[in-house]
Amino acid sequence: MDKRRVLKLMLATTLGTGAVGWLAGCSREEKVSFQGVDVTGAEYARDFSLPDANGQLRTLKDFAGKVVVVFFGYTQCPDVCPTTLQELAEVKQLLGADGERLQAIFVSLDPERDTPEMLKAYMGNFDPSFVALRGTPEQTAAIAKDFKIFYKKVEGQTPQTYTLDHSAGSYVYDPAGRLRVYERYGSGPQVVVSDVRTLLSEKS
Repeated sequence: MDKRRVLKLMLATTLGTGAVGWLAGCSREEKVSFQGVDVTGAEYARDFSLPDANGQLRTLKDFAGKVVVVFFGYTQCPDVCPTTLQELAEVKQLLGADGERLQAIFVSLDPERDTPEMLKAYMGNFDPSFVALRGTPEQTAAIAKDFKIFYKKVEGQTPQTYTLDHSAGSYVYDPAGRLRVYERYGSGPQVVVSDVRTLLSEKS
């Protein structure tokens, strides 16, 4: 075999290998990077079904097309709950026009004291678009278990002055209703804004 033919074969092989590599690179989807904890594909917390403060049953499908952030707490919480809801209100403002595509959901862990009227007023302190959900004690226990939420009553000086120890993170769903991110308490609004923007920019 002459040198010219050898060179042609080598060149063809090199170009062919490069083309395969290039095509493989093009077909490979880029992995999305979140600042919170990526829980894409989780087998828990896939949906919820609880009444809101107006008695209307709500599920994730009601908020299709929006990024949904679900947080569990109670209205008499002295620190974690108001801090988180205030941060979510700030997140919505920082998103600008995209803030209309963010839906915060507050699930009460204290249905005994969190009446519908109280929940409406509480949400109004942060953002009137925020939705509060309240089930029976049995429904509350069931959804907390599904979302892997810990909560425990801590007795106070009187039967009505108890507090609740509870998990403090938030669950973030993409516009298609899939659980994608777990935001740790205290991460700050900029972290959540970044993850929400990432989810809103994804192609479905």
